[in-house]
Amino acid sequence: MLQAFRLIWQCDRKSLVFKVFYTVCTSLLPLANLYILKVLVDLVTSYAGSGFAEFPRMLIYCILAFCGITLLTRLINVLSTVNNDILTQKLIDYINNLIQNQSVRLDLAYYDNPDYHDTFHRAQQEAAFRPIRILENFVSALSSLISLAGVGVMLLVSSWQVIVVMVVAVVPTFCVKLYKSRRIYRFRREATQTMRRSNYYGQLLSDRAYAKEVRSFGLADYFRQCYVSIRRKLVSQLLAISRRLAYFDALTAVIEAVALALVLLFLVRPAVSGALTIGTFVMLFEAFRRGQGYLNSLVSGVSGLYEHKLFINNLFEFLKLEPSITSPANPVPFPESVEEVLFDNITFYYPEMKTPTLKAFSMRARKGEVTYLEGENGFGKTTLLKLLLRLYDPQEGAVRINGIDIRQFDLGELRHNISAIFQDYVQFYFTARENITFGEINNADDAQRLAEAIRLADAEGVVARLSKGLDTPLGRQFDHGEELSMGQWQRIALARQLFSRAPILLFDEPMAWMDSKARATFASTLETLRKDHIILLVRHLGN
Repeated sequence: MLQAFRLIWQCDRKSLVFKVFYTVCTSLLPLANLYILKVLVDLVTSYAGSGFAEFPRMLIYCILAFCGITLLTRLINVLSTVNNDILTQKLIDYINNLIQNQSVRLDLAYYDNPDYHDTFHRAQQEAAFRPIRILENFVSALSSLISLAGVGVMLLVSSWQVIVVMVVAVVPTFCVKLYKSRRIYRFRREATQTMRRSNYYGQLLSDRAYAKEVRSFGLADYFRQCYVSIRRKLVSQLLAISRRLAYFDALTAVIEAVALALVLLFLVRPAVSGALTIGTFVMLFEAFRRGQGYLNSLVSGVSGLYEHKLFINNLFEFLKLEPSITSPANPVPFPESVEEVLFDNITFYYPEMKTPTLKAFSMRARKGEVTYLEGENGFGKTTLLKLLLRLYDPQEGAVRINGIDIRQFDLGELRHNISAIFQDYVQFYFTARENITFGEINNADDAQRLAEAIRLADAEGVVARLSKGLDTPLGRQFDHGEELSMGQWQRIALARQLFSRAPILLFDEPMAWMDSKARATFASTLETLRKDHIILLVRHLGN
């Protein structure tokens, strides 16, 4: 719980302080109005039938005070609503930023673990609203407690039995709410992977990446049946829980109705006998009704805190994950001139795999040469590139640059000096310029480097066909975007790689979508690049 409040405090302490202030104000003002209402009723009763000529000044003051407090309460509620909107939006952005930063810093190995995907899914589910709900429940409980204290003082003076009835009646409601919170939390946690699977089927039916094959193979009905089957199972389980809880809720409603009847008996008898004035009767009965509401609000606030505490743990569970691949405390400076890359007796297992992808593998790549990684599928060619980038670390052996184990370099500096294009390169839905440079154009030299990268990637024809040249948005995800063929996308990705000043270039099946002319151009590009770079190129045997 303290973690959640610390997170909110770090996000926007000013809005948090205002929220507490507004809450205290809106808790105390209704109590003041309740007392003024009592005075007002007594005055009206005592002056009934005296005529307008003897309209007392005190009555006017009471009316003005009652209306003034009502207006002030409304204005504070308006300010509180604006403050809540500000805090909510800031908190959503703050937590999403935490999740995104955490996702980027974690090792690629986490993505190979289903438990990680469950943890990430639960964190995403709760991040958008749980922290602000914790704050709202806490403030609601605080507000109810303040108001309840005032109501308790009013009732204690006249009828302590009313307080006993009020408290006893709310205990069953509190127990039911706690049970409900635990039950829903357990269900959501146990059903995480089932929910993820239903989301996956929904993605297959709606995502553009799957659209061609879903339609060409006629898979829509099959995926929809899978989706509907999972959703029916989930809904059935939720409804069973909901029906069971409904019985308990109905029972608590009966108990509260009985409590109301008892309180009416306690108050009506002295009022009829004249022991209570009409104003006092109205004040005490209204105090009870409000007290019952405040108690229910307090119970909801406390049980809500309990529920959201259970769920917010999912967010903190994700944020506590630590990467195993990190920079050393005292990194070695990266070499100014890279002459050699050595894979030294590498053995590597992917997470949860019992068979090694690479076993006692060694290979050397030198500057001025194009080093080809050839082999059948599953040979471990792409894995070698991932190890060089330290997306994974080998279980045995080491990857060395100029004889230095790459684990001794700063992680960011290492990756800055390596530029890679993978077979499953990403199609970024940005402009062509952004796809290649991502904002790194700062001077004329950078502009010249961009033109050279486009030329070396044989992408000049691709850019020339775009309606706005380099400023054309690519892809059809957003307005005014233009789609490219797979070969054209690959040339843009290749230009992105060649725009880098990295001395080590990694190519993973770079000619997969190239025609014969483009392959000849790429071969010429490699000859140009190899003089000043270390080049590793993955290809299948026979290519």
